[in-house]
Amino acid sequence: MDVSTSLAQSKRNKLMIILTSVLVISAMNTTMFNVALPAIGEQFSLSPSQTGWIVTSYLIIFAVGVTIYGKLADQYKLKTLITTGIILMALGSLIGLLALNYPLLVIARVIQAAGAAVLPALAMIIPTRYFTPETRGRAIGMTSAGLTFGIAIGPIIAGLILTSFNWNKLFVIPLVMVLSIPIFRKYLGDEKGTQSKIDFIGALLLVATIVSFMLVISQSSWILFILFVIFLGAFVWRIKTTKNPFIHPGLFKNKSYTFTLLTFALGAGAAFSLPYLSPLLFVNVNHLSPFASGLFMFPGALIAALLAKTGGKIADTRGNATLAYMTILLFLICFGLLSFFAGASAYLVMVILILGYVAQSQWQVAMANTLSNTLSKEQVGIGMGLFMLVNFVASSIAGTFIGRALSSRSSFSLNPWHNQASGGEYSNIYVVLSVVVIITVILYTVVLRTTKNKKSN
Repeated sequence: MDVSTSLAQSKRNKLMIILTSVLVISAMNTTMFNVALPAIGEQFSLSPSQTGWIVTSYLIIFAVGVTIYGKLADQYKLKTLITTGIILMALGSLIGLLALNYPLLVIARVIQAAGAAVLPALAMIIPTRYFTPETRGRAIGMTSAGLTFGIAIGPIIAGLILTSFNWNKLFVIPLVMVLSIPIFRKYLGDEKGTQSKIDFIGALLLVATIVSFMLVISQSSWILFILFVIFLGAFVWRIKTTKNPFIHPGLFKNKSYTFTLLTFALGAGAAFSLPYLSPLLFVNVNHLSPFASGLFMFPGALIAALLAKTGGKIADTRGNATLAYMTILLFLICFGLLSFFAGASAYLVMVILILGYVAQSQWQVAMANTLSNTLSKEQVGIGMGLFMLVNFVASSIAGTFIGRALSSRSSFSLNPWHNQASGGEYSNIYVVLSVVVIITVILYTVVLRTTKNKKSN
């Protein structure tokens, strides 16, 4: 009997409610410490590059962990994986709560990330495994809502905590997730994947490849680039020569999968500009405080979270393509308007951002649902794990390029109709993002044709 039909509807609904709640806390933990970096740097007398590793180390381990957990889900019980992940998250939080020096703080964040990575990985796998294709979109919509809401509310909660307590109290919030373990163990079944052996050498090579690549993006070092090429070559050689590779090369021969993954990467990179660029615009151009900028971003995130399940219903009833094209149109309108009004009233920008945040949430729903339909049952774990990995890698690349664009401070305007007194460099970035979205819609059309041709054959 299929897993999606063996679990009662009421249990599936309760499972998704607790999963979404935990995802909110996990996503908050990703963004809360951005606000606390100045206070941490002052307490430990750190340079900006040192404080940056508190966030960078978390993101690197987080991105790698998502893929690892995705693969492990092909062999081990989901309840075992999520229990292990939450316990690791709690252990890292306890270490961070008691950390008296900078190295111990970084170690705490690494352990946190190693545990927290299980949640976005299983947030894609659980809807795919426990819901039918006709209801899967709504389930993915709920998880997307949790991630979107948590990312947005994280800086606000952090700002409130930092006004009354020391930064280490931020580590208390993730400890709440321990309460969800009995619920997950009750509602998740005992099903295992079909894989019988894990290629740990291949896993280590994949980790080395991902870490070196993300370091290349952030550090722009030729030595790191050479290391990345070496690790990538070794990983490709490993998956082609070993009997049970960590990632079967046949996965990438699935054109529907690879094209969908590439399309998602472009959209994810563009979407990352919203939580990354918006606070910088509010602080540097509109001269708001970091806490106030978070409040101006919050309405968009809240509305996006509330509409996420609606987007899932659209995908279930009218098809993923309908939702995807609606999302792309919202991205175009948002970035197009921001290219005109960057530097205008913060209230006007706040309203425009609502369109972008809704698009960001729905894009993940549409593409996750599309991708899940291209995978066989044996490929779901690693396939959806790579989906989440691509999300983080694309975001890192986008963040690096946006940061460099802002540092250049070019006076040349790509939008001749932008007539604000300030914000010209932001306007240029939004013009480029509009072009990226246009490329995305072209590539997505190719994805649809590839998928149709595959079904017809």
